[in-house]
Amino acid sequence: MRLIIAMKTRYLFLACMFLLVTMVFRLSISVQASPIPQFGQYETPTPGTDGRIIYIVREADSCIRISLLHNISVDLLRSLNPEIDINCTTLQVGQPLLIGMGGSAVITPSPGPSPLPTEINPTPTPFTGTTEVCVLLFNDINGDALRQTTEIGIAGGAVSLTNINGSYSQTQDTTDVIDPDTSGPTLSCFTDIPEGEYSVSVAIPDGYNPTMAVNQTLEVAAGDRAFVDFGAQSKMAQAATPTDQSGKPSALLGILGGFLLLCGAGLGWYALRLRGPKNKINLKNLIKK
Repeated sequence: MRLIIAMKTRYLFLACMFLLVTMVFRLSISVQASPIPQFGQYETPTPGTDGRIIYIVREADSCIRISLLHNISVDLLRSLNPEIDINCTTLQVGQPLLIGMGGSAVITPSPGPSPLPTEINPTPTPFTGTTEVCVLLFNDINGDALRQTTEIGIAGGAVSLTNINGSYSQTQDTTDVIDPDTSGPTLSCFTDIPEGEYSVSVAIPDGYNPTMAVNQTLEVAAGDRAFVDFGAQSKMAQAATPTDQSGKPSALLGILGGFLLLCGAGLGWYALRLRGPKNKINLKNLIKK
């Protein structure tokens, strides 16, 4: 009888372990994070007098990185710059690249006879003023797309600010340096910006995945100071904490925990039921004695 009970208990235990291993294996497959594509905007200053928009190659640049920051295809980049080979191995630091045309060239008039001076009535000059936009790419440790005071900046990325009409475009690198004046992360600030509507984008460095949109649009007026945050989470942190596609802990973990509790309770109840009659017999034997 004891042998039969032991075999039943062993089979029940092996069945529970098999179901546990199966659920863990399916969980590890379903929670793999997938990187989100990144988009960029122009990384160059305003067009030159000839109307051309020139970008100067920096260290660690590649054709893909430059195309993302300028929102142009790699094929268009190569067609505008024939010196770039098909594998993009000819890029050199300091090399000027043509990425587009921002306006018509300025025509210098040839000297001629000086016209007679005419009286011009003064006209009021409208005041447009300037503004400032500060951008932060922060390390979103818990992946909730909200910056806590303990989450500092991320170095190695790039932020770009571009006017929607193409009249202004600048880019700065991100940093993880702490500002000694505020004891907070150092921001990438664009100053003396004409008022208008702008597109703000970020290029996420390697080893991170964005936790929020990598492109935002904002409108600023004269005298404003705007702040824009972008979050990114380390790929190692994402692998350590399995999450579903919404960024929340997977519901499979809760199901797995409940299943283990039910198995433990079932085994305990079954063992008590099997031992019950034996205890009664032993008690009767003691009474007879």
